[in-house]
Amino acid sequence: MEFPMHWLIILVVVLILFGGRKIPELMRGLGEGVRGFKEGMSGQGNKANPPAQSASAEKPAPAEEKPQA
Repeated sequence: MEFPMHWLIILVVVLILFGGRKIPELMRGLGEGVRGFKEGMSGQGNKANPPAQSASAEKPAPAEEKPQA
């Protein structure tokens, strides 16, 4: 029963050091780092999946001008 007690102590220490608000930010950054590492190791970088162009980046079609009478 000693093993779960170690994890509880580590959790309390992390909570004291970083606080409740900072932990989700740390975990999100860690997850993004691991995801980027896995993509880099598998060879699927930005080169394989170029970012899609957003609708705002595209030029709108020119509007037809109506003759004024």
